Amino acid sequence: MSTEKKPPITCHALDTTIGKPAANIPVVLTLLNPSSSSDSSLKFSATTNADGRVTTWKPASPFSSQGLEEVFHEQGDKKYSLTFGTEAYFGGRGVDTFFPEVVVQFVVREGQKGEHFHVPVLLGPFGYTTYRGS
Repeated sequence: MSTEKKPPITCHALDTTIGKPAANIPVVLTLLNPSSSSDSSLKFSATTNADGRVTTWKPASPFSSQGLEEVFHEQGDKKYSLTFGTEAYFGGRGVDTFFPEVVVQFVVREGQKGEHFHVPVLLGPFGYTTYRGS
């Protein structure tokens, strides 16, 4: 059993056309309103695993010194986006998708910083849906 701490934000991609997890989708998590005025946004990247989940994030820039845990606990309401690169995923299956990317925006309120945020997406080549998971 792993003792690695789960990040405060995770996500999960499921392919509704085959009823299975969507593996190997690149995902970018962006903090849209960071505290530092010098940063227009902070980005973290990952790829969905065989179960369609992202369980760890790494800074998208090698010059970033902040990890997600540190950024997540900055004061104030914080707006985030998750961008799922779906075009290559569906293209790899020989399917042209109408949505080359799926972007989900959400907010973490100051009073919610002790909570975990899990954002699943249900994907198809011509539609998607999302919700706040647990």
